[in-house]
Order: sequence, then C-alpha cells, then structure tokens
Amino acid sequence: MGIKGDIASIGECMVELAPAGGGLFQQGFAGDTLNTAWYLRALLPRETRKVRYVSAVGTDAISGAMLAFLADHGIDTGSIARLPDRTVGLYLITLDGAERSFSYWRSVSAARQLAADQARLTAALDGVAVAYLSGITLAILDPESRGRLFEVLSDLRRRGGAIVFDPNIRPRLWDSAATMAEVITEGYRASTIALPTFPDDAALYGDASPHETARRIADLGVREIAVKDGGNPALVWVDGTPAMVPPSPVARAVDTTGAGDSFNGGYLAARVAGRSPLEAARLGHAVAGRVICERGALAPMPLFADLMVG
Repeated sequence: MGIKGDIASIGECMVELAPAGGGLFQQGFAGDTLNTAWYLRALLPRETRKVRYVSAVGTDAISGAMLAFLADHGIDTGSIARLPDRTVGLYLITLDGAERSFSYWRSVSAARQLAADQARLTAALDGVAVAYLSGITLAILDPESRGRLFEVLSDLRRRGGAIVFDPNIRPRLWDSAATMAEVITEGYRASTIALPTFPDDAALYGDASPHETARRIADLGVREIAVKDGGNPALVWVDGTPAMVPPSPVARAVDTTGAGDSFNGGYLAARVAGRSPLEAARLGHAVAGRVICERGALAPMPLFADLMVG
C-alpha cells in the first residue's frame, strides 16, 4: 500500500485493571483501537509517521491522566474531544490460564459521543490517509452517530483514503444479534481492508471456514482481507487470491489480551510502509507472538524496536 499522511485510530480508550498477582490489580489504559494505535506507534518512526487517536474523554483527573499517558508514548491526542459531563470507561481483566474475560463499566463513557458532532469528527480526521476502526467503535455509538461516522469515512474514502476495519465482535455490546450482524456488515462495506477473526465471524454469520469468511467479505466489495484464527495460520485474501501465513512460534503464552489488536497493528504498519499483504501478516504474527508473552494489552514499545518498518 505505501502511504504518506497520518494514521487515525477511532474508538474508545478505557481504564484497564489487569491482574498483578496476589489478588491485586494494576491500573493502565487500553481498549481495542488504542491497542492497535499503540503497536502502530511502536513499529513506525515517530519523525515521519503521526498516529492519531480519535475519541472523546471527560475533563476529570483520570481523563487528563489518560491523555498524558497517550501523549507521553507518542500518540497524537489533538483529535480527542473533552466533554465536561462525561468521563472514561473502565474494564477489569480476569484470567483463566492465558485466556481472559472482561467486566466493563462504560455507561457514561465520553467516547460514546465521539461522532455526536459531525463537524468535529470531520476536523479530527482532516489530513488522515488511513482510518482504523472496529466493531466496538460502532457498538458504543447510537444509530445516528454511526451514520455520521460512516458518512465521514465515505468522504475520506472518496478522497483516496484507506478504511481499515476489524469487526471485533462483542455480542454483549449489542441489543440483538440481528442488529450486530447488520452493522458489522455495514462496517465491512465501508472498508478497503478487513481484519476479521474467524471464530467470531463464524459464530455470527455461520461461516464454515476462514475461506468462506473471506469470500463473504470480498462479496461486500473489500479487496484486501486478513482472517485471523488464533494460533492457526492467518488467511490473506487479496483480489480473490488466498494464501495462508502461519504464526510465529511462541514458547509460553501468559496473557492473550490484545493479541488480535497487536496483529492488526503489525499488519497495518507493514502495509503503510509499503510491504506486501503476506509480509504484513508475518509482521502481525511476530508482534502478537511477543504481546501474548506479556501481561496486559500494551506490551512495552521498546520490545518491538527490532521489528520497526519505515
């Protein structure tokens, strides 16, 4: 792909409480689209590639701490709105071995208002060459806000921008499976690159195989698709041509939180830098393989210095 211009990740950053041992939890900040922005930032040179986060937070102390955390790690916060009557969401991770489950508190999250003002959203994406979003981004918005977001993304695509979508299917965020399937399908239609996860799409759409997932998405007009499948090879599907890319060997996974998001960060960083889709999938696997050997969604950026792409 090889692009010039900013990369924007659109969604919700939350306060994360992750197990720290002995019944204690460590506070951090994370969220699916923020996780991907984090690994984009870790893999791309700061002097030539700006990674923006597009969201909304409150004006309280924890919101300010979140903005400072993002800025301190090189993620541009200029497109994050501050809303005085809202705050940020929170989630808690519970681990069973390396597998995780989540409990959420997000009803007053400011990020639910990220597309409430179309002019503000348009300005937030001004100068952006690649916009990344997820099904969680869509799930936290009301129907009117989703419509505004799709309109702004459509304008960006008409101007030659790339729209990258991971459905990141979370049934608990939706009022019905029918609504979830309809909106996720709309997200696919809006995108130029899709990064689904096979078991999730199979559960929602009844796909029998990763190839069937890719064909269904391709029929919606998406030319480039990378279907993740946990520890199995990823299926890369470009203009109807499939290829399987096996994951990197991992000695011992300790926490799978953020694995798919980090794969997306590696994949997208490689594509932005002009690497092929197959090379992008290999980098995605390499990044995810390191992330699952760390606790929490955000592994330290210096761990990926040797994987950086130009």
